[in-house]
Amino acid sequence: MKIISIKTLEIPEIKVIRFARFCDHRGYFTEPYRKSDFANHENMDFMGGIEFLQANESFSKKGTIRGLHFQWNPYMGKMVRTLSGRMVDIVLDIRKGSSTYGKIIAYDMPTNPRENYAEWIWVPPGFAHGNFFTEDSLIEYFCSGEYSPGCEAGISPLANDIDWSMCDTEMKQLFDSIVSSELIMTEKDKNGLSMNQWTNDSRSENFLFGQL
Repeated sequence: MKIISIKTLEIPEIKVIRFARFCDHRGYFTEPYRKSDFANHENMDFMGGIEFLQANESFSKKGTIRGLHFQWNPYMGKMVRTLSGRMVDIVLDIRKGSSTYGKIIAYDMPTNPRENYAEWIWVPPGFAHGNFFTEDSLIEYFCSGEYSPGCEAGISPLANDIDWSMCDTEMKQLFDSIVSSELIMTEKDKNGLSMNQWTNDSRSENFLFGQL
């Protein structure tokens, strides 16, 4: 695996890992993940001790919004990439006491098989994760914890008390255009908690800044 760069997003715990594709007249070959390269790269210390225990794949139709999901016991970090189509990843800080608590950011992750690189986004425990799709899309994500029913919750990305002030304006406009036109969501996601409800929920004490 050839790691090209590591980008820190507006919330610094969220990272984008760009890796190389080796292209020729046939197409390309790439290693999306190699454990030793993650462990030995000089700028990958933020993933020290992380072991991936589960891999998931998801297909979403154009106009779908998923999230915002998180779990504890065990905590689950997610490393996500787009296999085909266009995903915009959305990440909400739910760490009580954090300076960015209640703030959400978005990162555009279209894929093009002719590009000589692809990207992962790393979302560690302490953040609610979701995504939306402007076209039919296939994504993959590696998880640092196994799914634990009964120890999960969700905040609705439609909640009016989420703070979008750190989010790229173009991505927010794209999100709003989907909400107002072709929205596809589960009732569970649509009717998730608001930030105020989560703040006053005893389960939020599982997500204290500096203790994850």
